[in-house]
Amino acid sequence: MPTSPLILCIDFDSFFASCEQHFNPNLRGTPIGVTAANGRTCIIAASREAKKYGVKTGTRTWDALRMCPNIKFVKSDFERYYEITKKFLSICSSYAPDVELYSIDELFIDLTPALHLYPSLDWLVTDIKNRIKNEVGESITVSVGASHNKLLAKLASGLEKPDGFVQITHKNLDSIYAKIALTAVSGIGGRLQVRLNAMGIYTLFQLRKCPVEYLKAEFGPACATHLKAIADGEDVSLVKSYKEMDSIKSVGRNYCLPANEYDQTIILQIVYELCEEIAIKLRRLNKKARTVGLSLQGERMMHGQKTTTFYMNKGKDLFEICKFLYDSWKWGQCECNEEHKQNSIYKERTCPEHSRGMVRQISIWTSGLVDDNNLNTSLFENPRRDDVLKAVDRLNDKYGGHMVRSGFVAQAPKLKTVPNGFLADKWERHKLTQ
Repeated sequence: MPTSPLILCIDFDSFFASCEQHFNPNLRGTPIGVTAANGRTCIIAASREAKKYGVKTGTRTWDALRMCPNIKFVKSDFERYYEITKKFLSICSSYAPDVELYSIDELFIDLTPALHLYPSLDWLVTDIKNRIKNEVGESITVSVGASHNKLLAKLASGLEKPDGFVQITHKNLDSIYAKIALTAVSGIGGRLQVRLNAMGIYTLFQLRKCPVEYLKAEFGPACATHLKAIADGEDVSLVKSYKEMDSIKSVGRNYCLPANEYDQTIILQIVYELCEEIAIKLRRLNKKARTVGLSLQGERMMHGQKTTTFYMNKGKDLFEICKFLYDSWKWGQCECNEEHKQNSIYKERTCPEHSRGMVRQISIWTSGLVDDNNLNTSLFENPRRDDVLKAVDRLNDKYGGHMVRSGFVAQAPKLKTVPNGFLADKWERHKLTQ
C-alpha cells in the first residue's frame, strides 16, 4: 500500500529580528525594527515585541516610532543571517533526503519516504525545534506546518506563530478554510482579495463553493483554475532538493538606492557597477549572455532589453548595452538652458523635466545564456583580455568586493552583493549544491 504524502514547511519566526537578538543579547526582549543596510527608512522585519504595537514589515520608521516610542532600529546584515540559514539547512537535511530551500528563512521537507524512521510526527517536530534551539540559538524559533502537499503545509506553518505546529489533514481542512482570510494562503494577494470580496467571497471555504464559471468570467480561465485549485487544497508541485539546481536561464541584479538620485553621472556609475557584478557572476557560472535588460524606476519607469549577435560576460560590454537603452530613453535630458542646468537646486527637483531623470531603483538582467565552453573563440577578440579578467577575478575573490574596478567608478560607492530574502542570487544557490 503506497505511503500517503507528508510535507513539512518550517518557517523561522521574525527571522531577521530574531537573528539580531541572537547576535546581540542586549536586544532580547526589546522591540526592534530591522531596516535596509543602505539607509532606506522602511522596516523589513519587526521583532515579536514590536509586532505587539502594530509594527510590521513595510512600516516606515517614523510611523514605528509613533506606535512604539522605545523601538530600536538595527541595520540588516544578510550575510550573517545567511550563516544561520546554512546551519538551519544542515539540521533539516539530516531528517530526509529531499529538502527545498524556499527562501532564506523557510524550507520544505518531504518526509514521505522517511517518516517510518521516527517514533511519530510530533516527536520529529519537537526534535527539530530542540536542535535549532541548541545548535543555532535560544532566541531563534520556528513554526512548523505539516500536510499532504506544499500549499497546505505552508499555510499550516503560519497558523500558530510563533513557535507553533499545525497539521492540516483532509478531515480538518474545511474547518480551517472556513475561518482564515483569503490572503492567508500562498497565491492570493491583496488585489485578488479585493476582487473576490466584490463577488461576495471572503473565505477559502466560500471560494470553494463558488462555481468555476463565475471565476472564469471574472478572472479568465488560467487564474480561475489556479483559484479553484487553492480552494480545493490541491497542489501537485514536488519538493525539489536544493542540491538539484535548475538550469540557469538568467542572471541579474536589483538595487534600491539609499536616496532618490538625480545626478546622472552617479546613476550611470551605479549601472556600471551592477554590470560588473553580473559579469563576475556569469564568469563564476561559466556562462555568457546574448540579451541584456535594464529597468530604471523613479518619477517614471522605463524598461527594455536588447539582444546582440555575440555572447558576453564582461562588465564593459553589458554596460554598453545598458547605456544604449539609457540614451534611447533620453533619461535625465531636458531643454533647460545651461545656466539653469548648473544650478544646484535645479539638479534636484525644481525643474519638472529634470525630475523625470530621478532614479530610486535599478534592475539589470541578462538572459540567453550558454556555457562558455560551448562557444567558439572569436577571431577578433584579444585573448589577453580574458587573462586580465581572470587575474582581476582572482584578486577580487581573494580580497573581497570590487578591489579592482574600472576607473569610471573609482570614486563611486562600492556596492556589495549579499544574499537577499528570496535567495535569488544564482551564484549563492549554485554554491549550496557543491
